[in-house]
Amino acid sequence: MRIFSKLIGGALLAATLSSGVLAAGYPDKPITLICPYSAGGGGDTASRMIAKLAGDMMGVQINVENKTGGGATIGISAVANAKPDGYTIGFISTSPITIRPHMMDAPYNPIEDLTYIGQFVASSQPLIVRADSSYKTLDDVIAYARENPGKLRWSTSVQRGGPHVAVEAMFKSEGVDATFVPFKGGSKVLAALLGGTIEMAMISEGNKATLDGQTRILAEGTPNKNPVAPDAPVLTEKGYPIAPAIFFGLAAPKGLPAEVIAKWDEVLPKVIASPEFQQLAEARKWTVDHADHAAFTKIVESDYAAAKKAIADIGMK
Repeated sequence: MRIFSKLIGGALLAATLSSGVLAAGYPDKPITLICPYSAGGGGDTASRMIAKLAGDMMGVQINVENKTGGGATIGISAVANAKPDGYTIGFISTSPITIRPHMMDAPYNPIEDLTYIGQFVASSQPLIVRADSSYKTLDDVIAYARENPGKLRWSTSVQRGGPHVAVEAMFKSEGVDATFVPFKGGSKVLAALLGGTIEMAMISEGNKATLDGQTRILAEGTPNKNPVAPDAPVLTEKGYPIAPAIFFGLAAPKGLPAEVIAKWDEVLPKVIASPEFQQLAEARKWTVDHADHAAFTKIVESDYAAAKKAIADIGMK
């Protein structure tokens, strides 16, 4: 009887402790947010704002840890290999998730090794020409490139990134040749376009440049209609292979518990709706666009598959 009583008592104590833990809920200790980009950049700035606001809302400290290198693959690998308990998460952006793994031996599989918590920024990527360009439509550009192989010069802000793949896939599907001219950053691409060094570009800076009267938007290179030129076609509407989402988001290791996902589905939209985040987004010219775990997962899976096919078709390495 004594043994039986001790067993019953132990079971009741365990149940009490267990219910206490569950009542406390996630999170109940500090969280590490790994940023795969260096301090001071857009990814780092976004990570620190998310950490501050979400930490305040959840009542815990969220510490940002910069793990750079390998085109962001080192930091993302650290996230993928962490314990899937919600206490190590990471900032992610498009290229190292949906594009770069098809061009290199990445130390993680984006589909098998990560849980996608949510998206909070989705940038427009307009295909632009100068405002005084003779190209009035995307069809004009294709016609010129067909009649003048290799003479059309164009660029994007990141070589072998999503916009680069999208435009190369467009030209490939049309069977035309154009010349890609690499620059480091969208501002330099815009300067080259306005200065006549190139004739066309796909950059997020194109929205402001169009509002300023400097450029004209011919098409949109992401899945969403461009807010500055809603009549401009999305590339896939024109029948081209890919229009990848250009996103900022959060990810965690595969196997994240449902209660952790539910907590971030609750908190992340509140974070990005806050005046502090909205002010940062306005200053950085980010387009705030929330997608919860389920929606963001579908975005990543769809774009990953589309990029795999497009990259194979155009032979990009």
